[in-house]
Amino acid sequence: MSTIKPLIYLTRIEKFSSAHRLFNQHYNDERKNVDTFGKCTNIHGHNYTLEVTIKGPVNERTGMVMNIVDLKKIIEDNVLNLLDHKYIDKDVEYFFDNGQSPVISTSENICIFIWQQIVKHLPNTVKLHCIKLHETDKNKVKYYGESV
Repeated sequence: MSTIKPLIYLTRIEKFSSAHRLFNQHYNDERKNVDTFGKCTNIHGHNYTLEVTIKGPVNERTGMVMNIVDLKKIIEDNVLNLLDHKYIDKDVEYFFDNGQSPVISTSENICIFIWQQIVKHLPNTVKLHCIKLHETDKNKVKYYGESV
């Protein structure tokens, strides 16, 4: 007889502030950047809200999917310490202009970066389910680790 273990989703919410500039260095002129990114081609900042959702079974010994203190530390060490009060394009290596094609610091790409930073630090008893990044009250992106 097999025992069915419920799958639980656990979300930790954190906030951070960062500056960035949406700019594509391969456009021939500044006008193309303005046409594409509008006023966001200027340096500006956001007060982001980050939601990190993991999933897994409840551990019978602890009664938890994962200790929330451990999840908080993973987020702090691998995301907040890198992004909070930083100029993303200049302070975060993932987004550097290193002579190749830099990653444009859109919310979509920041969300992917956050996924990559967290997924490798989680214990094998849980899976990263979703990263949700609120850029503003009206704009948010979600990433489930999927590819097309």
